[in-house]
Amino acid sequence: MKFWTKAVFAAVLATAFAAPPAQAASPVYGDFSLMFQRSAGQYAPPGEKAFQWAWSPQSATESQITWGDPVTWPPATAEHFVRSGDWVLIDGWDGNGTYYTERVTEESVCTGSTCTPIPSDGGRQHYVRWTVPSTDYRLVARGTITEKSSGKVVHFEHLQTWGAPAPCSNARFGARTCVTQTETWSDDNGLPAGSPIRKTLHRSIKIAKGLGMAFAIDQDVPSPWHAEATEYWNW
Repeated sequence: MKFWTKAVFAAVLATAFAAPPAQAASPVYGDFSLMFQRSAGQYAPPGEKAFQWAWSPQSATESQITWGDPVTWPPATAEHFVRSGDWVLIDGWDGNGTYYTERVTEESVCTGSTCTPIPSDGGRQHYVRWTVPSTDYRLVARGTITEKSSGKVVHFEHLQTWGAPAPCSNARFGARTCVTQTETWSDDNGLPAGSPIRKTLHRSIKIAKGLGMAFAIDQDVPSPWHAEATEYWNW
């Protein structure tokens, strides 16, 4: 019969009742976009002038982003985002001295060929999942944009594919990990009443973990265009 000393017995008990190894937390959109930090950056086509973006947190759940020319900064336009549960929603944006309220009439989230309607959250568009999935997913949103100053209404369709975290690189910052947003935007802005919507934008944007927005941009509508991040900072 084997006899254990008190020290050995204590060690066995400690091992038996030890806490399981901690699981790594799933990445969140904020790890990539830095939307709840006063983060900013510049991006440019090779050899050309730079453009700039900056996040401005408004509260623990709200933030706005501006995009524009650093020479004439700050721009007059700002997009307003809200975190609600496990989603980031877009409410609308400021511009031209007024506010543009975006509201959806139809939304779905798709994995593979299976699409599921998304329950409404005040009519705001579900823009991206907060917890970053390990697989790609697609979002379909249709609705209206209302110009506050005039009451003018524009109908839109926004199709997005969000890629799972994957290796990425650019000339300035080398190898990183990115999520990629590929989006198609269509609307009837400027068209005669009753006209079908038309595609006005198609592009892919890589967002780098720990750095932020516009790590790389590849656009083909309305015209071919490529740009990469050149600077990142906190302000």
